[in-house]
Amino acid sequence: MAFSNPFSNMFGHSPIKPMQEHMTAVVEASGRLPGFFEAAIGGDWDTARQLQQEIAALETKADDMKKQLRLHLPKSLFLPVPRTDLLELLSTQDRIANKAQDITGIMLGRKMAIPASLKEPFQEFVMSAQKTAEQALAAINELDELLETGFSGREVSLVENMIEKLDDYERINDQQQVEIRSKLFELEAQLPPVDVMFLYQIIDWIGDLADRAQAVGSRLQLLLAR
Repeated sequence: MAFSNPFSNMFGHSPIKPMQEHMTAVVEASGRLPGFFEAAIGGDWDTARQLQQEIAALETKADDMKKQLRLHLPKSLFLPVPRTDLLELLSTQDRIANKAQDITGIMLGRKMAIPASLKEPFQEFVMSAQKTAEQALAAINELDELLETGFSGREVSLVENMIEKLDDYERINDQQQVEIRSKLFELEAQLPPVDVMFLYQIIDWIGDLADRAQAVGSRLQLLLAR
């Protein structure tokens, strides 16, 4: 059955491409985080503000794409995977950009200073979270290949290996989170309590961003299992 609304061109014969484009926008947003932290750590708040605005614009773009997908994902069209699974995957993807925006918003608003001894661990931690998000994108970009092969054969093994690597990246990020929290604990007595509280929150949110990226892989794994 041919689509009758103007959004049909957005989907073509499959909603997979828009799903991949949404994930690309999401990871572009989180990809601004390492640069944001570098600027914030260096006290360059003008650059940090510019990057925060870019993240906000990409988050808005991803949000608009999500809404269009939700509104126009055909209900009657035969889909190669359950519609509800696609919508859950879409929501999971979207949370990555939301968290990137939250992190930069609070840091910029408070002009948060990172203690000198935590600067390098923070940068490594943020890079690790972004690496996890990029691995999730790489896995999502295999969705169309999965459909072409009917979720079978070597393509499934390839994606399963990608998801395992994604899990490995997330575990590394978890370990970094434990270590950076421990380092901050050693500094607590030297810092204003409110600053300490917000630093712990930022650490938690960076870890949460990696968790959300891993959740994308978990959603994809559910599709493989069906």
